Amino acid sequence: MNWEMLAALGQLAAVFVGIPSLIYLATQIREQTKERRQSAVNVLTVQWGDLTRALHESAEFSTIYLRGVQSFDDLDPISRLRFSAFFNRFFKNFEQLWGEIERTMTDLISYPGVQQWWKTRRHWQTEEFARIVDTIIAKGDEPKAYSTYNLREIAKQTQP
Repeated sequence: MNWEMLAALGQLAAVFVGIPSLIYLATQIREQTKERRQSAVNVLTVQWGDLTRALHESAEFSTIYLRGVQSFDDLDPISRLRFSAFFNRFFKNFEQLWGEIERTMTDLISYPGVQQWWKTRRHWQTEEFARIVDTIIAKGDEPKAYSTYNLREIAKQTQP
């Protein structure tokens, strides 16, 4: 056996050892990516729960919310602030979870009060996300999320 053959055998052995290592590394990277994605979704889910808690724990805020989705312009300044703070967080979550919640967002954006609010806070979002919301609004879909709630009647009963 000469040195050239030994070098070739060494390279061949390195290939046989290296290929399984690369396969293992690729598998580990893929698994880490899945775990990171799932972790991000879990964090956003917790944030979503914290956000929506305001709706089911506060009758006062629920009233503001239901009045606001009908008409942001008709809210008093303090209610506008609360409605706006809620929807700022709401839309940031939508932006991060876009692929998961497009249908829900489309339904909520269909309400005139949410569209009125959007006009006042569009500039707080990224331009890319703002174009997506503008496209949804331009479609002119009929709002359905609260179609069984008789919102006009609720708004009349709760106006100061």
